[in-house]
Amino acid sequence: MEKRELVEKLKAYLNCPCQYFPPMDDPSPIMAAYQEARRRVGKAKRGLFFQRKSQPESFLPMLIAVEDTLYDALTWESPEDREKNRQKLLAEPVRDGGEYFAQLMARHKEDYGEEGWDWPSEDTIGEMEGGGAIDRFLGISQYRGGTIPLLLAEIPVKSPWEVFAYLPFGGWNECPACGEQMIAAKYWYGKYGAVPAVMTADILEYDLPAPVPSGEAMDLAMEQYAFCGDIVDQGCGTVGALADTLAQSTKWYFWWD
Repeated sequence: MEKRELVEKLKAYLNCPCQYFPPMDDPSPIMAAYQEARRRVGKAKRGLFFQRKSQPESFLPMLIAVEDTLYDALTWESPEDREKNRQKLLAEPVRDGGEYFAQLMARHKEDYGEEGWDWPSEDTIGEMEGGGAIDRFLGISQYRGGTIPLLLAEIPVKSPWEVFAYLPFGGWNECPACGEQMIAAKYWYGKYGAVPAVMTADILEYDLPAPVPSGEAMDLAMEQYAFCGDIVDQGCGTVGALADTLAQSTKWYFWWD
């Protein structure tokens, strides 16, 4: 699909105010627009979920990749089925996040145990060291340099975790489905003020007001490893390195192979 055609189709699907950014060498204009979206709306208690001052409806700024794969994933259902599933997700109570992660980790332990392995292994846990601060969105950049084409969309949600009812993400390979994404997002928003901020076909990034406390970073890293094993197994190498990164970072990066 031609890029301009894809931009218009994605705008039509999102059906909310959007600003298009073509690929550029410097991401500063994109981040300036993202920050401007924050400045021109009233901030809620965590400072990252926003409500317009001039009207009652709320929205969450999201940087959405303009790519065929993501568009196809968002629109594979009929509009009628998408709306039905959206309303179902919004109507159902969101499960307790602590309980969800405890059950998710128990399931991993059981599944690996059946194969004669430990989850996680001592080598995979490691020491809380070797990480580094993430203070920018990684998913908006191309491997060869510059940014990918993006839409800055004002997703019309009352709570930040509801974005997964409007942007169905997950449910393929090891990537948790929309309902689980909502559970994790609500839980992490309540604990850390983390909100979804970037979405591509296989990447999800969160924005935070501050790094997590060092004393909580290891437990959070275990949750994130259970939620997205690739960020350790094909990324930083150990849960401890992930924890060290989380204790320094205002951005969280998730990627599913």
